[in-house]
Amino acid sequence: MSLETKITFNSNGINWAPKSGEETRDFLGQSGMPEEAKNKLLEDAISILSRGVPPQEKNGFETGLVVGYVQSGKTMSFETVAALARDNGFHIVIVIAGTSNPLLAQSSNRLRKDLGLNDVNRGRRWVQLENPTSLDSDGQMIRNTLSISKDSSTDAIYKKTILITVLKNHTRIKKLAEILEAIDLNGTSVLIIDDEADQVSLNTEASQGEESATYSCLIRLRSSLPNHTYLQYTATPQAPLLINIIDSLSPNFVKVLEPGDSYIGGRDFFDRNSSYIKLIPSNEVPTKDNPLSYPPSSLLDALRIFMLGVAVGIKESGNTGNRSMLVHPSHLTAQHREFYGWVRSIFDEWQTCLALPDNDLDKIDLLNEFRKSYNHLKETACLPPFEQVANSFGIAFKNTQIVEVNSRKNKTPEIDWQHNYGWILVGGIAVDRGFTVEGLTVTYMPRGVGVGNADTIQQRARFFGYKKNYLGFCRVYLEQSTLEAFRNYVTHEEDIRKQLKVLEVENKPLNSWKRAFLLDLDLKPCRDSVLEFDYMHTKFSDKWIVPKLMFSSNNIVSDNRETTSEFLSHLSLVSDVGHNERTETQKHLVCDNVLLKDLYENLLIKLRVAGSNDSQTNTAMLLHLAKAMENDITESCIVYRMSPNERRVRKINSYLFQGAYPVESSRRGEIYPGDAMIKDPVRISVQIHYIDLKMDNERMISDVPVVAVWIPQRLACSVLVQNHN
Repeated sequence: MSLETKITFNSNGINWAPKSGEETRDFLGQSGMPEEAKNKLLEDAISILSRGVPPQEKNGFETGLVVGYVQSGKTMSFETVAALARDNGFHIVIVIAGTSNPLLAQSSNRLRKDLGLNDVNRGRRWVQLENPTSLDSDGQMIRNTLSISKDSSTDAIYKKTILITVLKNHTRIKKLAEILEAIDLNGTSVLIIDDEADQVSLNTEASQGEESATYSCLIRLRSSLPNHTYLQYTATPQAPLLINIIDSLSPNFVKVLEPGDSYIGGRDFFDRNSSYIKLIPSNEVPTKDNPLSYPPSSLLDALRIFMLGVAVGIKESGNTGNRSMLVHPSHLTAQHREFYGWVRSIFDEWQTCLALPDNDLDKIDLLNEFRKSYNHLKETACLPPFEQVANSFGIAFKNTQIVEVNSRKNKTPEIDWQHNYGWILVGGIAVDRGFTVEGLTVTYMPRGVGVGNADTIQQRARFFGYKKNYLGFCRVYLEQSTLEAFRNYVTHEEDIRKQLKVLEVENKPLNSWKRAFLLDLDLKPCRDSVLEFDYMHTKFSDKWIVPKLMFSSNNIVSDNRETTSEFLSHLSLVSDVGHNERTETQKHLVCDNVLLKDLYENLLIKLRVAGSNDSQTNTAMLLHLAKAMENDITESCIVYRMSPNERRVRKINSYLFQGAYPVESSRRGEIYPGDAMIKDPVRISVQIHYIDLKMDNERMISDVPVVAVWIPQRLACSVLVQNHN
């Protein structure tokens, strides 16, 4: 089936009503989660699956976007959806996970454990295939399983759901597509879960008008499935939201996941008064211009903080669970090796020193350094006396392992978390997206923002997660630009989640969203290669926003005339103070202290705007003002009714504003400072003009309302708007 044959179901976005059954109950029952959390997982899963294609439909496909926070439990969410899919008659569940074998293994093992595939009873409900390659054996297993499941005479206890986990690699996905193309899948209901869907899956050659290999194979896979629902799971949705709306991977609906109470994320770490963030001095950040020949003091501080946490944790936990530290210096394996060597040598030196007699001066000096770190850690964590902690150093060091996590030796090592209580991981890309670091307390990241892709920066936040119980032991060491990038990202993330939540609640499709959000100018939303359309990325600061296209159609002019007239009728306008020699054109009416909320709701959002440039600018302006209202609902503005006694005449493509008078430099603006100066310097200011437009010296249309808006510097924010029309 071609993906062009999409079937549209209910206009409210809810296509059917999934029911939980034995599989979902067993899955949630073994989770060990509180009842409230289990109910929320189930509620979300039903909401997600209900927006997909009903399993009984013969043909159709749907694409959905599920957005969570980094390390917030997205895996539990899609596992619940998978269990629910089995309860409701889905025949195949495909999980596309990981760009490396360790990441795929991490996902496969998690699914096997949580869905009980190794359980003697639960396991017989599923048939698991990982990276299937054989048209014969794998294909035959799928055929046999489907034959049994589709046979109405077969008892339900013998019907199995096929679980396929596949590496996010074009060769693996292509092979899976070939296997499924050779099978009659009519009447087969399929759920596809694309974990970290903004990575690799999207067309990375879209900007060049070509198709990337993995993307092409994904489209081929989807085309082989007559009935399927494709769910994109990610914490960084920028790229899926900004790709071409007609792209087959462009999502149609969205679900925003809310984390549990014990989740610690960006808002917790990057508060301006946060005690969990430590700044790495610029002279301790390795660069081409600043090569380091010895381990920086901030690294030693981070290691001390971490080992104090290990010493406390291993005793209090009874050697259960994990505590870990992540050293993330660069994407370059050479730097990984350098930092690994430093950490290894420091670690060995400290162990040797701590084994010395108590009266040894080197040991005394080292313990004094640890005591300083202890006093800092005590500001946020409940600690036993220092002497007790120090007595646990021996067992803490012996139960901590240091690992270099990268592909330098052609294979990324897998971490056996059961082997040790403490772990220090040194790596880059391999410990970014999708990599779970168990019990992560200390992160040391002496690297800049690079090209500044917002989604990439956020995916490095492995230190987010469900760690409320040990938050006091957490520290994140960052250099200044990375710290600011994370802080800016938090603002962006909360804005975009808020907007998507509105779409979800109102059951609106994503194509109704205006593709506009807050984003600092120092950041890019994602890699440019996946985007076919440019975007406006701007910041209105002490700037007038004036429409370039003052006329588009009589209907638009008429609608805007009615809107502005209605708005002005509710204002108490008085004469604006000015020079006695002002002309009628230079005399205005003004209403001070207009509530921004009234201006926004009763005028600005009702105005019709034509032309892509003006539309983008208008959307960006509205987002600025919405942010101002969010910060202060009592925010006010000043409104001017310009030249009420004498209508101005403008050429169709001319500039709206009138300049200063007189124009000569010695007296410039003495009588009239120019329209651009008619504003309040610290408040939002609005000018409402009514003009007559002419073309070739003939009046084309009269009484055209044009609205200009001034945004002061104190309310400035950076906004991205994409025109996808």
